[in-house]
Amino acid sequence: MPYSEAVDSRVILTRLRETLAEPGEGQERLDRIVRLIANGIVAEVCSIYLKRDEVWLELCATEGLKPESVHQTRLRVGQGLVGRIAERADPLNTADAAHTSGYRFMPETGEEIYSSFLGVPIQRLGEVLGVLVIQNREKRVYSEDVVYVLEVVAMVIAEMAELGAFIGPGPMEIGRPHSGPFFSRGVVGQEGVAEGRVILHEPHIVISQPISDNPEQETERLNTALAALQDEVDRMLESTHLTASGEHREVLNTYRMFASDKGWIRRIQASIESGLAAEVAVEKEQSATRARMSRILDPYIRERLHDLDDLSNRLLRLLAGINADNGRDVPDDAVLVARNIGPADLLDYGRRLRAVVLEEGSVGSHAAIVARALAIPLVIQADRITREAQNGDRILVDGDQGLVHLRPEESVAAAFREKMDMVADAQEKYATLREKPATTADGVTVSLHMNAGLMADLPSLNKCGAIGVGLFRTELQFLVRSTVPRRGDLAAVYDRILNAASGKPVVFRTLDIGSDKVLPYMRSVDEPNPALGWRALRLGLDRRGVMRMQLQALIRGAAGRPLHVMFPFVTNLTEFETARDMLLTEIDREDGRGHPVPADLRVGAMLETPSLAYAPGRFFDLVDFISIGGNDLKQFFFAADRENELVRRRYDTLSTSYLTFLRMIVDRCTRHQTPVSFCGEDAGRPLEAVTLAAIGMRSLSMRPASIGPVKALLRSVDLGEVLKVIATEMNGNVESVRPALSRWMSDSGIDT
Repeated sequence: MPYSEAVDSRVILTRLRETLAEPGEGQERLDRIVRLIANGIVAEVCSIYLKRDEVWLELCATEGLKPESVHQTRLRVGQGLVGRIAERADPLNTADAAHTSGYRFMPETGEEIYSSFLGVPIQRLGEVLGVLVIQNREKRVYSEDVVYVLEVVAMVIAEMAELGAFIGPGPMEIGRPHSGPFFSRGVVGQEGVAEGRVILHEPHIVISQPISDNPEQETERLNTALAALQDEVDRMLESTHLTASGEHREVLNTYRMFASDKGWIRRIQASIESGLAAEVAVEKEQSATRARMSRILDPYIRERLHDLDDLSNRLLRLLAGINADNGRDVPDDAVLVARNIGPADLLDYGRRLRAVVLEEGSVGSHAAIVARALAIPLVIQADRITREAQNGDRILVDGDQGLVHLRPEESVAAAFREKMDMVADAQEKYATLREKPATTADGVTVSLHMNAGLMADLPSLNKCGAIGVGLFRTELQFLVRSTVPRRGDLAAVYDRILNAASGKPVVFRTLDIGSDKVLPYMRSVDEPNPALGWRALRLGLDRRGVMRMQLQALIRGAAGRPLHVMFPFVTNLTEFETARDMLLTEIDREDGRGHPVPADLRVGAMLETPSLAYAPGRFFDLVDFISIGGNDLKQFFFAADRENELVRRRYDTLSTSYLTFLRMIVDRCTRHQTPVSFCGEDAGRPLEAVTLAAIGMRSLSMRPASIGPVKALLRSVDLGEVLKVIATEMNGNVESVRPALSRWMSDSGIDT
């Protein structure tokens, strides 16, 4: 067969549309497609490999290879030239396939006689669904025109696969997209369990007609949508909330530049000229962007590619006529599914959500902070969930273990509901303990406080049985705004918080930003290890204007009532003295202005670094109270980043080395008569909480939902007996006291 480079994508796509319109099952459609492509491009071989699962690619149709190899030839992703294309999401074009790195000989296909090889990924929105291949005997590198045409055709095949066009009886009896059960194991962002229906933060756009025979009309639609997109970005920049200069304006200006980028627009227009509908042309460019994102390590470049990805989503919504606010009509059983989401967007949904599942994110992300504040179960890093989920799908979210079941089988759903019933029964039991103290069997009372960060948290104070708020995260009021909040607004918030607490103590932690919490209006600093860098109190002492404003707001919000202020991430005596002096100076100034000052002032520090545990005795004498920040302290003690899934679970809170260190802190505080509490995730785990109480912690602060389980276990144990078990194990050179404590609890008939 003579080879020709003269190919016209519009002719091929027109024939492809006619072919797809003909009656027939999935296999018949695939067979017609490979014949059409082989004839249109003048290739001796055209083959389609489709992914059967996450691991295997199967030869599902061919023109030119041995027919008996169809549905018999399989390759792993990454295996052979076809597997390499699927793994890298990049075309592969070679004149000598047999001598190309990675080539795998498949004798049953008879392809060894063909030298030239061109394969392109069949992908949609960055996810590879298969590989489209053409081959010829003659050694030749295919032209860029041929590569482009094959990519355009592959995009149409991907859209048709998404619609289930290739499903049929026999070997093509594969699961229809978005129809069968899907399971994803993610990471715990916020504990809790929930069942509900999916709402997508970015709704899928189904394109039923991927091929167009009127490029002029599609180009006009694209230009109209682009004009609307650029208007949207301009309105963001003109917003009264963004009048001040700053990094946020630089980001939006970059965003506007991308929205007008001629290269980006030209590539989309070229795809329309080739015969694609405008939406598919945008998706083709978006798929290429996402493929590049997966290979880029530089965080700045990745962020810019995210901007392009977001612009593509906005453009697709405009082309499809979908309002950006669609999906905000949240049903009662809504479970939000998204790639990622900012704190403001999540607050827009608020407590109407039963749970949140994210494909990206981290345990310290803004979304995780807000989810904890709202007590909404959250699973992060749930692989492929946005690709698989559809609006209205039934979904089960196990935030306790980081599991997500989409469209579950009834047996799975029944088992899950049993767990939910057990949780509900336990909560009813804990409710009976609400007014009772957390007093152990041997008469030791432990003060249980709750953590909070939003006004919405405060109703939980009386419901959960906490005696106060041991940590109020003030940064959430900063994170959800596009500009620095005004002092008067903050003072009003702090006033309402104290009113809602009805006289119970509230410990306000000053602004804790930096590391994984970056304000949109404050220039971030590129640091190799931000968790150990410019953050929290260090940042506050450098940016004193913001810190003084917050301290003034706290004083005014207290309005003469008692005020408890705690500084985060204190690492030495000098830092604490400086911050404390700033607070005392502001109180003197407020007094001089005739404003009421706190009736009782308590100034504390969070002990989150090992260095502060060894501070001079003057620190322990000067500070009014210490709160051990368990989340940060543990990662610094074990040198195990809690954002890194490779190491964050390898170290145990109940290890003898960590407990020895904590006991040393308690002893120092006892000698200096300094009240000490433990705050963090471990405080809310019953076995850990009992252990902390046994080594001398008499105050714990945790999320509201943990108060009941912790109180129930404390009331059922003798701390003296627990301490004996701990002491025996620590004297026995074991690495962790957890196994012995668990056995003792079981032998004593105590349910943990």
